[in-house]
Amino acid sequence: MDLTTTLLIAVVAIALFFDYTNGFHDAANAIATSVSTRALTPRIALTMAAVLNFVGALLGVEVAKTIKDILSGFDNLGANAALTVVLSALVGAIAWNLITWYFGIPSSSSHALIGGLIGVGIVAGVGVDWQKVVDKVAIPMVMSPLIGFVGAFLVMLAIMWIFRRARPQQVNRGFRLAQTVSAAGLSLGHGLQDAQKTMGVILLALIASGHHASNDEIPLWVIVSAAAAISLGTMSGGMRIMRTMGRKIIALDPPRGFAAESVAATVLYGMAIGLHAPVSTTHTMTSAIMGAGATKRFSAVRWGVARGIVFAWIVTIPAAALMAALTYGIVSHIIPQ
Repeated sequence: MDLTTTLLIAVVAIALFFDYTNGFHDAANAIATSVSTRALTPRIALTMAAVLNFVGALLGVEVAKTIKDILSGFDNLGANAALTVVLSALVGAIAWNLITWYFGIPSSSSHALIGGLIGVGIVAGVGVDWQKVVDKVAIPMVMSPLIGFVGAFLVMLAIMWIFRRARPQQVNRGFRLAQTVSAAGLSLGHGLQDAQKTMGVILLALIASGHHASNDEIPLWVIVSAAAAISLGTMSGGMRIMRTMGRKIIALDPPRGFAAESVAATVLYGMAIGLHAPVSTTHTMTSAIMGAGATKRFSAVRWGVARGIVFAWIVTIPAAALMAALTYGIVSHIIPQ
């Protein structure tokens, strides 16, 4: 087996490991509110999320193509050099994912991957499509949490008005059942969004190694393997981040959990299907939780925790970019280019 083939296998394996870490890192996004309101038990919630992550990953490939198009300058690189670029981007993203997972910070796996691609693209002299970064990453990165916050706030206000004369016990019981549907929808959206990002990276590796043409369709084995990896990762859990999402931001009740989940799921579908934009499940869900919680009173949201999360959002892309750049600086001197 030659070095290029070995590198390709290594990159695909690491990409699937990233997908797996994405699953356990972001599993909390889809189920934390349902678990914290006792609408679902953790085991049932994780199983449901894993199955629907897999199904969601099979529903589209446009986000994967957006990820693939962020780097465009492989034509001037040899196969080994191009694969080193993709490898370094993945390692940078995984390193940041593991750091934020360890400290229980719900940062964005999506933006860690994008940051890794940008960082290594700059230091390796590979072309970065900055227009696509602005249109498909930066603008949706700002839009999705804003829509999540405002949308959940308005949906919760509507729920409060519609059920203003109902008994709280009946309302909570009904929305616990409704949360089964909203959590399922969010899990499906998570698979639709996040598994595609790994598909895009594997596609980059296949193009870099000369095994795939840039305009060809994504192979079925890439789609299925990415779907399986994120599903297995989700089954592994994410209890650290679940506690932050479900309890530390605000103590949620079932109506607010339903409002947050349903709005976040709608944003994920809209961004994936309408704009083909790789938005963050974490950003969207966290902001929706804050929006739904703010209808109690603004002081009910633990804004100190929220500020820490926002800080993680801001630093994720540059931090992952730096880690990927450092990785490239080391690996490029070890692997013959």
